[in-house]
Amino acid sequence: MRSTARAARDGEAAGVADLRRKLATRGENVRAVPASARIHAALRDEIVAMTLPPGGALQEKQIALAYGVSRTPVREAILKLADERLVDIFPQYGTFVSRISVPEVRDAMVIRNALERTTVREAAARVAAAPSADRRALVAPLHTHLRQQREAHRARALTDFHAADEDFHQAIAELAGHPNIWRVIRQEKTHVDRCRLLTLPSPQRRSSVIAEHALVADAIAAGDADAAEKNMAAHLGRVIPSVEALVAAHPDYFEQGPDPAVAANEAAEPPLVAKAR
Repeated sequence: MRSTARAARDGEAAGVADLRRKLATRGENVRAVPASARIHAALRDEIVAMTLPPGGALQEKQIALAYGVSRTPVREAILKLADERLVDIFPQYGTFVSRISVPEVRDAMVIRNALERTTVREAAARVAAAPSADRRALVAPLHTHLRQQREAHRARALTDFHAADEDFHQAIAELAGHPNIWRVIRQEKTHVDRCRLLTLPSPQRRSSVIAEHALVADAIAAGDADAAEKNMAAHLGRVIPSVEALVAAHPDYFEQGPDPAVAANEAAEPPLVAKAR
């Protein structure tokens, strides 16, 4: 009994130490923001990065010990994550990382398509309308983020690769004159990001993303709105097929809803009416 208790204590201590190491790597000033906000940000990052996998349990006690706080700010952070549909809370049973919602991935991609195809056209139009001497400066951020992606790809630095990807799309929104649009998209694409972090270990996928981004950047630099939109649509159009492959490879990570096409067909069918006897 004594050895079992000691093993449990050792396991708990190891878990707390692991959490503390992860917090230290974030480089945050722990007194700069409220504890609940820090805990929420840290857990959210790890859920999106799939460090905390779908279905994994969250232990309030370990998190509180790692931060040196009471359980109250931990509960506040977890409730916010639940509002974002990133954790599931089962009273008297536990709190678990939510599985990736395939319907929410589809919804997010509809939003991304609508907004990003518009912003990429406007970005290209702005370049086309600018004096020739100013065009290189306008598209310089896009080429900077592309270079960062290539460097991260060679270094197999997946977190840096994803960050440069985000910066690339943000730069397009800023060039279009809509800097807040990417913030809106980011709020809606959390489940998409979780999927993307599963695909990034593939060198082929990273190479494809870089090539797709280069086509978008070249079209914007040329001031060709039609080509920019076409290339962006092709880039975004590869997301859902990759998600379907992930569902097949990691079924336990996903929460699936009905296929939209099947649901639409069923909704269009007339209801069955029982025959009078």
